[in-house]
Amino acid sequence: MRVSQGTFSFLPDLSDEDIEKQLAYALEHQWAVMVEYTDDPHPRNYLWEMWKQPNFDLGEDEVDPVLQDINDCREAYPNHYVKLVCYDSGLGKQTTKLAFLVNRPSEEPGFRLERQETHDRTMDYRLHTYAAEAPSGMRYGNDGSITSQRDAAGVQDAMPGQDSPKRSRDGDSAADESVKPESDEGVGES
Repeated sequence: MRVSQGTFSFLPDLSDEDIEKQLAYALEHQWAVMVEYTDDPHPRNYLWEMWKQPNFDLGEDEVDPVLQDINDCREAYPNHYVKLVCYDSGLGKQTTKLAFLVNRPSEEPGFRLERQETHDRTMDYRLHTYAAEAPSGMRYGNDGSITSQRDAAGVQDAMPGQDSPKRSRDGDSAADESVKPESDEGVGES
């Protein structure tokens, strides 16, 4: 089953050129952009893990840093769903204007509809994610030596969390050398 969430959910997957055009559109409208990922794509699970802090105040021609974030997240989490979210703060609050998937696992087991009879012949329905039958860290082909907990510093440094195959497994919390954190000077200072 193909999970369909976001703006272009019923279209074929967007190519990198299509993603670049959508990013250019978002930056032209001065929207903040953020990359998120998850291994639990339940329709009501709309709060995914942040790859790093959102990018605010990017110029119209600054598509490349966001594309780099997307590619870094895809590389760190090849067996996860990755999405790009664009926010508009024009109304004095963060409003999602555009959100679409930029990566998905090669196999998507999908959902099943469960029903339960309750009082007075009433039927209750709920969606069950087949992927959620496996514990976090063992979904979508991951080997199970990982968890889904991510520290806040990892989000600021854009480092792969413990659920990434790119994370080192020797007990050290240092990430693989192929994924370099981006310097974010001034974050955390008051």
